[in-house]
Amino acid sequence: MPAARKPAAARPRASTPPATEARARAVRKPATAKDASRKASAGANKPVAMPADEARLRILRAIRAIPAGQVAGYGEVAARAGLPGRARLVARVLAGNDDPKLPWHRVLRSDGRIAMPEGSRGWREQSQRLRAEGVQVERGRVKRAPPEDRLDAALWGPRHA
Repeated sequence: MPAARKPAAARPRASTPPATEARARAVRKPATAKDASRKASAGANKPVAMPADEARLRILRAIRAIPAGQVAGYGEVAARAGLPGRARLVARVLAGNDDPKLPWHRVLRSDGRIAMPEGSRGWREQSQRLRAEGVQVERGRVKRAPPEDRLDAALWGPRHA
């Protein structure tokens, strides 16, 4: 008859030698204020959960608020709609748009490029609409000032040389 196995509670546990435990404690770094701040802000830019219809309406409202002659990136539109980090959602909403009055042509990639294949019908139409509003488009790209310069101009007016 084989030897009966001891129940788990009766078996001796393998333990870490005391010297190894002390070494492990010494290697661990204490949490700093910077680490705590990083953990606290880790969720700050997470997308906001909301009903799809509300998100869509917010995005459309943000697009309609872009003045003629100005452009915004997909990410900027998402942030203005209260949905930071949801640039792809903005693109999806625009792709399913059926409102001919929506100024979709004012939304570009973050680097100022038109987000359609170069030379396509949509690319040509977007370029034409932007030029009609006085926006300079060169080879499918709109040169824009850095965001901080645009914010300064919005708050303080144009720079005087």
